[in-house]
Amino acid sequence: MSSEANVRFSVQPGGSLNGTIRVPGDKSISHRSIMLGSLAEGVTHVSGFLEGDDALATLKAFRAMGVKIEGPDNGKVVIHGVGMHGLKAPAGALDLGNSGTSIRLMAGLLAGQGFDVEMVGDASLSKRPMRRVTEPLAMMGANIDSAEGGTPPLLLHGGSTLNGIDYVLPMASAQVKSCVLLAGLYGQGQTSVTEPAPTRDHTERMLQGFGYAVEREGSTARLWGGGSLKATDIDVPADISSAAFFMVGAAIAKNSDVTLEHVGVNPTRTGVIDILRLMGADIEVSNQHEVGGEPVADIRIRSSQLKGIRIPEALVPLAIDEFPALFVAAACAEGETVLTGAEELRVKESDRIQVMADGLIKMGVKAEPTPDGIVIQGSKMHGAEVYSHGDHRIAMSFAMAALRAESEIVINDCANVNTSFPGFVELAGNAGLRIS
Repeated sequence: MSSEANVRFSVQPGGSLNGTIRVPGDKSISHRSIMLGSLAEGVTHVSGFLEGDDALATLKAFRAMGVKIEGPDNGKVVIHGVGMHGLKAPAGALDLGNSGTSIRLMAGLLAGQGFDVEMVGDASLSKRPMRRVTEPLAMMGANIDSAEGGTPPLLLHGGSTLNGIDYVLPMASAQVKSCVLLAGLYGQGQTSVTEPAPTRDHTERMLQGFGYAVEREGSTARLWGGGSLKATDIDVPADISSAAFFMVGAAIAKNSDVTLEHVGVNPTRTGVIDILRLMGADIEVSNQHEVGGEPVADIRIRSSQLKGIRIPEALVPLAIDEFPALFVAAACAEGETVLTGAEELRVKESDRIQVMADGLIKMGVKAEPTPDGIVIQGSKMHGAEVYSHGDHRIAMSFAMAALRAESEIVINDCANVNTSFPGFVELAGNAGLRIS
């Protein structure tokens, strides 16, 4: 993606956000629907599938391993499952683009297959740490080679016998937890994962949706290898991480009133709502119900004067992807906002702490990065030219900042917005953001 011509957003200052919006489907759930649907027995129908580059990379990878997948067509995908042992060796390396979720979860699923497979990615993915998944997989008996420094490409050697393990995660990471549990499907005996802090539990919920027993007790999830998955239908909720940009935009812009429909409100993901409420945002959650094991609701946000806060560390893992947007909220709040306990942000698609701080400073905001967080003083923002470093969430966060800026904001390197939020410019423009 990033090799394409520089895609630039220019956003005029001011305006407000209004209307009823359904943002694209949840990325985490879209990925997992393809993975589990492919290994299930029978035909799985998915609606609300996120047609972004990351989830499409997962879809193409399973197609390359012999799974018949129809679509996506307006978010509808039909997966003809091949069963737990029906995948075939792909003709070449699986290219997972920019998607950390794809490569880390598939490392678990593919560790127990009977064939060798290589997984590669783009320049950004090729720098991301993979030892966090290859080490526990090696403990289970997998045979995996990586590049120098433990980064992609990953070469998985087939034919290994995997044994279940009881793994205590050294850090809170849904990707590592999911990777180990998915490998455990192919492991002998029981696999359990214990996490130091709650992380998103979409894998556990969806396994149960496909009829695979997962026991959850406190901070431990466990399953037994050797079971099977039964096809099911999945209606993917709208992604709260994408909704977060509109939540922040409506909170900071005068005369805004936005309702976000059918948003996934999984309790492991709602940190952004809790943090914005602590800052004084006017947020109303209604129409709560469950779809395929996942809770969904409508979320209404109106403008309010935000106040700076010290962000509780317990909420950090529940809002890890939303911090770029929350930093913009902090810049528009009265007083000081302090984030600690978020060192994970430094190894995302970009170093999100440094990149956001650089951009906010250019816009006249006092932002001081710390090793595990940031201190932001709320202030006026002037326009600037900023760089997203190919990170989709950074690009969209700075776009929303224009609602309160005094002059134009130009954002460079925005091609990757399509990884998580295809149609962002159009949707935001229709709601009132002056973006082109």
